[in-house]
Amino acid sequence: MSHDRNLNILNSRRIVYRQNPITDIPTHETDQYMYFEAGTYECYTLFASKGKITTYKSLKWHLLTLWYLNPNLDQDEFMDIAEIISIKEYGFTSFTIHIDLLRKMVYEVSMLDLDQPPKNKLRKVVFKQSCGLTKEQKLSIVGELIGRTKRVHEDDIYQCMLDLNDLGRKITITQLALHLECSNRTIHRNMSEQLKREKELLNKQLKENGHEEINI
Repeated sequence: MSHDRNLNILNSRRIVYRQNPITDIPTHETDQYMYFEAGTYECYTLFASKGKITTYKSLKWHLLTLWYLNPNLDQDEFMDIAEIISIKEYGFTSFTIHIDLLRKMVYEVSMLDLDQPPKNKLRKVVFKQSCGLTKEQKLSIVGELIGRTKRVHEDDIYQCMLDLNDLGRKITITQLALHLECSNRTIHRNMSEQLKREKELLNKQLKENGHEEINI
């Protein structure tokens, strides 16, 4: 059984889970988006897609990022948030983690240096929260901007995979190439084993959520 993500729990506690780039300067900016030709690692957008946390490694990264974005949290408050994130019924994860393992994970994260930002994926296009664009429009803009550069990065493919998943579409090589305005061969060349696994997981979640696997 699939559960919808309950972000109200985080919002009511004023937990920050999104952050736009702070020091990186966009190459081009409009009222709707910022474009970074060389990419930026400073954009954090947790829980922006429908894809759920599917591994312990991903859960630990999400907790580390929440700890980094919310420096005023004490350890007890952080543990409360971690418990919320890890409860499958709240829609953040696709699995259940034992409380002892979660406590160990929280302790390890809380001991890390907050001066160093968590490792993050490269983003070239960052949409503003009030942009008013549909997922389709965002995909089109990303494809146009990245297509111009003639260089497709692994993280561009990953973001496109998340966007297709949010639209209820099965992720295929052809769909990725179409939206990133490149060849199928380019997608294959930049498709790491990790991306291949993520593609299968997202398509599996799509099926479990009752969406038809539409190829448009």
